[in-house]
Amino acid sequence: MALPGSRPKLPVSVDKPTPYTFDLGLLLAEDPNTVTLDRSSLEQSLAQVARDGAQSLINQLLTTCPVSSTSDGVLLSLPAPSTALPREKPLPEARARTKWERFAEKKGLKAKTREQRRNLAYDEETGEWKRKWGYKGLNKKGEDYPIVEVDMKKERERKEGTSIRGDGRRERRERVKRNERKMRKNQRDASGR
Repeated sequence: MALPGSRPKLPVSVDKPTPYTFDLGLLLAEDPNTVTLDRSSLEQSLAQVARDGAQSLINQLLTTCPVSSTSDGVLLSLPAPSTALPREKPLPEARARTKWERFAEKKGLKAKTREQRRNLAYDEETGEWKRKWGYKGLNKKGEDYPIVEVDMKKERERKEGTSIRGDGRRERRERVKRNERKMRKNQRDASGR
C-alpha cells in the first residue's frame, strides 16, 4: 500500500524501439531514438527522457561491470573509455625553441635530475656534505685559511692596494657580474625575436 503523497514506483526496465549505445568508461548512454516532447507538460516529458536514460545506464552498469564490497562501501569497476571526446579548443601551436634549447639539443645536454639540483656536494677533505655555494659554501673554500701560499711572480704583478686575501672573493664577484651581463644579453636577444 502506497503512502499518501508518495510517488508510485516506476518500472526498472526501459524499452525503446532502438536500444541505447553505451560507453561505460565515460558513463555515457546514447539514445538514437527521436525525442517526442509534449508541449503541454514539457518539463515532465524532459524528466521522463532523462530518467529513462539514467535508468538504462544504471541497468547496464549493474549487469556488465564487476561489483566488489569493501570496508569503504560498494565499488563498481568501470572499463576503459571507448569514445574519443573532441577537444573544446584546438591544440596549441608548438612554441619556438630558445637559443639555449637549440644549443642544448645540438650538444646533447640534458636537464639536471632532482638529486643534481640539490645545493649539496660531498667534501672529500672533511668527509661531510656541504653546500656548493652560499653560507659556508664549497665555492669559498680557501678564503678563510690562516696561511696562504704566495706566488712571488703573481705578487709582483698585483695591483696596488690589493692583497692575496681578497682574490677569491674578487674572482667570485667578477664571475657573478659576468653571469648577470650574459643573462641580460640573452634576455635582450630573446625579446628581439
